[in-house]
Amino acid sequence: MPSSDPLAIVAPRAPRSRARAERHGRHRALSLALTGAAIALAAAACASDPADGLEFAGPADGSLLGIAEAEEAVLAVAAEDETALERVRLQHDGEELDAERDGARLQVPVEAFDDGEHLVRAVAVPEDADDEEPEELHEWRFALDTVPPEIELSEPEGAVVEGEPLRVAGTTEAGAEVHVGDERLEAGEDGAFATEFDQPPGNPLEIVAVDAAGNRADTDVSLVTVPSRVEVEHVRGVHVTAHAWASDTFRERIIGMIDDGLINTVALTLKDESGHVGWDSDVELAEASGANRGVYDLEEVVAELHDLGVHIAGRIVAFRDGTLGQHALDSGNEDLLIQTTDGDYYTSGGYGCCFTSFAHPDVIDYNIDLAEEAAAAGVDAILWDYIRRPDGDPEAMVVSGLDDDAGGTTLEEAVVEFAAQADERLRPYGIEHGASLYGIAADRPTQIAQDVPAMSDHVDYVAPMIYPSHWGPGEYGVDDPNRQPYDIITATLDVWKEQVEGTRSRIVPWLEDTNYRAWDRPEQVREQIRAARDQDIHEFIMWDPNVDYTVEAYDPDQ
Repeated sequence: MPSSDPLAIVAPRAPRSRARAERHGRHRALSLALTGAAIALAAAACASDPADGLEFAGPADGSLLGIAEAEEAVLAVAAEDETALERVRLQHDGEELDAERDGARLQVPVEAFDDGEHLVRAVAVPEDADDEEPEELHEWRFALDTVPPEIELSEPEGAVVEGEPLRVAGTTEAGAEVHVGDERLEAGEDGAFATEFDQPPGNPLEIVAVDAAGNRADTDVSLVTVPSRVEVEHVRGVHVTAHAWASDTFRERIIGMIDDGLINTVALTLKDESGHVGWDSDVELAEASGANRGVYDLEEVVAELHDLGVHIAGRIVAFRDGTLGQHALDSGNEDLLIQTTDGDYYTSGGYGCCFTSFAHPDVIDYNIDLAEEAAAAGVDAILWDYIRRPDGDPEAMVVSGLDDDAGGTTLEEAVVEFAAQADERLRPYGIEHGASLYGIAADRPTQIAQDVPAMSDHVDYVAPMIYPSHWGPGEYGVDDPNRQPYDIITATLDVWKEQVEGTRSRIVPWLEDTNYRAWDRPEQVREQIRAARDQDIHEFIMWDPNVDYTVEAYDPDQ
């Protein structure tokens, strides 16, 4: 029997699934001009003929309903006598709706409608449809918006620096109410919102957006906090080994170059060619393999160099790693290594033990874990080295973790995938990362599995190692590259600029300041820098394995 309460027909329905709500949301095409966000499920007793005893219920006229209200609301007609509903129909856009009939009530769930504006009429059809038009009994005007607002953050970009204000900015639906922590904002006509805090109000930071229909979206932003950060417009740096930095003599020489304005960047080795890690890392595999050397305290190095206004590029030798290699052999995890077809570890190219697999997930994670720890300590950039295959015939190598089925992953693609994974994981820290690449990679990518254009889409800069002393006679049309540093640097950078054009990367070349085959060391250094500058490249990283740089070759105005 029907309830004696005519409003009982608006009892809540079971919530529909989010997937169904999203399907409805795809139909949203109208700009809702209705004002007011208050939703009412009020009864309106407005029967065309009071003698009929009809009652009508549904959203208040002009209502804007969000997903929560739409899941519960119904358009309903109720009667004391169910025979009074025999000729009642519900119509939408002139089409009869498939209404539910339950004794003395007729109803349609509001969630059955698509997003947008709607006019639904209750009509009484004549007994003889040929004689007259249906009689209008009641109408409902309402709008649906069941799509939650989207939240897109533009700030913070990366890590939050301790002691500095935190700015939070982004976009959402125009006019939406936005809550950033406990602060309430209103999105502008373009959906933009922004606010600033003296310090982060919480971690993670909750951001909520509620649109005019009451739809809610929320996101939690995990804030990465670093002690300090130094950014430079142009990288002008020198490479420094872990032990050189720990030496008072070498460190003071480098600091002297900083004080004189000759350099603004230190490319500090975090993990070297032996696989030794310069500080005592908390990364599990660094501890287990014996890689930690504790040569310096990374946090102290960051503090000292940042106090001097110096940018730190942390150099990580990725896959040439004898320490991890020996640990893999000792623990029976040979699959971490590149092997020969006979099952031995690969040694060609003078690597000894060993060259680790750039496609193995454990090796990938190990290197990126170290990079993340360094980034959290305040290192300003990561500079990858040896992200390549070893020298030699690739047919003689077995690379574990590589999809080597027909049409599977190539060696070049696997190296690119490492760069892509590193890019994704370092993004929350807001730091750059670059790749040290062989000079020949620009036009001979398969020789060492470095596809320059593909890698350049996943790193912020490429650092080609284009040392004059390493090129043979005639390379790029230069008769004697070692004695023609300006010419060989110019010729190689021409090729490299073509390779990175249209990609994300810029070029920060490795140049050399070494005694190797030096004929006039200061002049060689100056000519390399001049050649890069004439190519409109005002950045460089100098290499000397002995960390003994020719101070007189540098110019603070270079």
